Amino acid sequence: MNWRAIRALAARDLTVVRRSRAMLAPLILVPVIVSVVMPALVALVPRFAGQAPGGVGNGAALLGNLPPAMRQALAGYTPEQAMLVLLAVYSLAPLFLLLPFMIANVIAADSIAGERERKTLEALLYSPVTDGELFMAKTLAAWVPALFATLGSFLVYAVVLNAAAWPTMGRVFFPNAMWVVLVLWVSPAVAGVGLGAMVLVSSRVRAVQEAIQLSGLLVLPLVVVVVLQVRGSMMLGTRAVALAGVVVWAVAAAILAYGARTFRRVNLIAKL
Repeated sequence: MNWRAIRALAARDLTVVRRSRAMLAPLILVPVIVSVVMPALVALVPRFAGQAPGGVGNGAALLGNLPPAMRQALAGYTPEQAMLVLLAVYSLAPLFLLLPFMIANVIAADSIAGERERKTLEALLYSPVTDGELFMAKTLAAWVPALFATLGSFLVYAVVLNAAAWPTMGRVFFPNAMWVVLVLWVSPAVAGVGLGAMVLVSSRVRAVQEAIQLSGLLVLPLVVVVVLQVRGSMMLGTRAVALAGVVVWAVAAAILAYGARTFRRVNLIAKL
């Protein structure tokens, strides 16, 4: 495996992304929304609810309808604090996973389909690298930025949430162990699933938009988890998140292994 060639190809892809406003805009906007706007708004919910007529009482009634495991996790908090922790720590956790998934997808969608649109695919396919090296370069070009962006967004999310929620909590309360496992263990696997599938998809379609539209189907499982978590029907604890990470890593490994076996430039040349 020629790692020098892999790094050069990956750096080339990232340079293309940096120079494309259409690609760069969602890669900046979505992390800002997830790590700054959402925690700031969520931190204000308990205060506005407390000022509204019956707000605290309605919040207490809502918390009383949660599953026993969720109520136990929120025990010891005031109704305002419990509502804040429920929203910021538990309800937004699966939504945060959309970040590495989306970033990896956007970059991976451009990996082959974008080359075809820019008329640079033919020159790339005739470059002196193996199919495995080309697949590895396309994968790392999407995976590494997704991981760094997710980690950076997590740190910003923690700072913004603790600062905005200080009047309600009176202390630093975030992150907890579940979020650390989520970010360091599960999010790389989620990014791997997304980019592995997207590299395969983008090698079979002719436009970046087609690849991104098809990736919408891969988001559905995360959307279901978000809905269940918001409704209080599911409790994401540290152990559950760690076990979920094992499953997602297994899926990511299977998709990436299949992609490495089936990624052949001969098939791509035939579609030029």
